[in-house]
Amino acid sequence: MTTTDAPSPATHSPSGRPRPRALGWAADGTPGEWNAITDVPGVEVGYRTLIGPAGTVRTGVTAILPRGRAGVGRPVAAGTGVLNGNGEMTGTAWIAETGQLGLPITISNTHAVGACHTGTVRWCSRHHPDLARQWLLPVCAETWDGYLNDINGEHVTPDDVCAALDAAAHGPLAEGSVGGGTGMNCYGFKGGSGTASRLMPFGDATYTVGAFVQANFGSRAELTIRGRRVGPELDVPAPIEEDDWLYGDRTPGGAGSVIVVVATDAPLTGHQCAALARRVPLGLARTGTTGSVFSGDLFLAFSTANDRPSDTAFPQGEPSTAELVTSVALPWNRIDALHTATVQAVEEAVLGALVGADTMTGRAGHTSYALPVDAVQALLDA
Repeated sequence: MTTTDAPSPATHSPSGRPRPRALGWAADGTPGEWNAITDVPGVEVGYRTLIGPAGTVRTGVTAILPRGRAGVGRPVAAGTGVLNGNGEMTGTAWIAETGQLGLPITISNTHAVGACHTGTVRWCSRHHPDLARQWLLPVCAETWDGYLNDINGEHVTPDDVCAALDAAAHGPLAEGSVGGGTGMNCYGFKGGSGTASRLMPFGDATYTVGAFVQANFGSRAELTIRGRRVGPELDVPAPIEEDDWLYGDRTPGGAGSVIVVVATDAPLTGHQCAALARRVPLGLARTGTTGSVFSGDLFLAFSTANDRPSDTAFPQGEPSTAELVTSVALPWNRIDALHTATVQAVEEAVLGALVGADTMTGRAGHTSYALPVDAVQALLDA
């Protein structure tokens, strides 16, 4: 009797579909067990996918909880970055002020930012009422899914956001048309949610860097995989770029946006997290993009090290030296390996969003075609 080992989550999706690493498309570096942002200890991710009747609803919500559902309110060091500002990520002014983040991160479509904000506050008031008695400034980010989704239909509700937060778990993640990435497009193909991770040895320790992308950016002519510009060589329609569907106009190539969240358990300051966020565009660029003005490219990085109670809550009583906090951080002259890991994980996460997505038809019969994996493989092997 022979047995067959189950494929590794690092190389195959939970459904068994090969991921970029199984195809030989992944960047260098060693992934974690699940090759996902959830390889960072404590990080939980939840999806709420909305596929509605008559092809009008193609959207959803992704929730990322840096310390899991139980750890909401305990801050993580955090920093942000921007490649192009045609987008929205709430809560970033407070992150810039304090270098910290204590609430969940949600990602959805452009017109659902309000529902995500309301839903996160509602969820916190239910599960963390003491925290909710203070002010809440959740991070809610977006990309535009109006080609496939009825984006003005208010289909994402605060209850959907609560459902995504309730579903958050630690483990392997589905990619492609799930969660907030359900209705997204990338490089003229069907895009969506993607993730990857890298391990970084540091003396006697090994740290993890994980990336999550909501990929809705890039023009067909730009798509580059493993250093080869494959987009122009793929004979697959790109209706979102080719048809005059937007009030008689064509959508400019590269429009859409991308949100990237980077997590690590390496001890970093808020400034160092911002440095990781600034490296995200280098990973995106390896897949071809030059950063369209019609794309909101916004990034957040956080570190789960230095776990302690929040120092931004209202103080009680007179000041005391007992309130002083001590943190550790990597020295700046040892941080380059984290920069490299970030770039590698972001590149692979974008490819994961493409490889994980199937052809989808949505609003008004609009169709976004899946990346033809076999045709790409033939080009790369030639």
